[in-house]
Amino acid sequence: MQVMRLLLAALVLHCAGLASACQLRIAPEEWPPYFYNTKDGLSGVDFELLRAIVDQAGCTLRIEKEMPPARRNVLFLQGKLDLQMAASATASRRGFARFSLPYRQETVSLFTLPEKLDKYRSIASFHAITALKASLLAPRLGYYGDDYERAVPLLNAEGRRSTFGTFEQGIKMLEAGRGDVIMGDTLALRHAARVLNVKIVALPYVPFRAPVHLMLNAASTTQAQLSRINQAITQLEQDGALPAIRARHGIN
Repeated sequence: MQVMRLLLAALVLHCAGLASACQLRIAPEEWPPYFYNTKDGLSGVDFELLRAIVDQAGCTLRIEKEMPPARRNVLFLQGKLDLQMAASATASRRGFARFSLPYRQETVSLFTLPEKLDKYRSIASFHAITALKASLLAPRLGYYGDDYERAVPLLNAEGRRSTFGTFEQGIKMLEAGRGDVIMGDTLALRHAARVLNVKIVALPYVPFRAPVHLMLNAASTTQAQLSRINQAITQLEQDGALPAIRARHGIN
């Protein structure tokens, strides 16, 4: 009996060790509808997806204080944060990060005000914006596809691109006439417009759509932890848990 107790105690300690070995530090950013604070704590579609994946993987989250993106990126590079959400798996990042399987799709759209839709609905590229003598409002940071990257020098040279720091700021700029077309994450722009009670309409052209991943710090996490995360994503996709969360928030 004493031997059995010792074995059970060892098993409990082993399991506790596994859980602590998979503690992941994250510093969330207020980014509705993906991450946002409520009176009951963090919420949002990305937070729900992350919580489901981490729980399934048998890991724990250590949530650090919110901080600006630039500061968060520095701490990640320093190995002081383990995880970032909604990351594109680029070649330049693979030197310092490892990426999970995709957990949702990111869609970038172009929007305008309803009264301008007829004038700009034919836009099918960013170079078409300059051809129509229109102006673009774009997020200050982020990757939005090769077409946009190629067009930035011309847009800048002609003074047809202005940037914004938050989606609320971008929507206010659009409403004030500081740009004709605004680009950004589809759900985030719709959410900001709804909060500000500004009507916007999407153009047919969708400049960028790609899977996003959990980005784990290569220095502070292990391949075994990534395997656990990937196994969790696979299982939750198969049993319908992740699709149900995405569908509830309007993500296909």
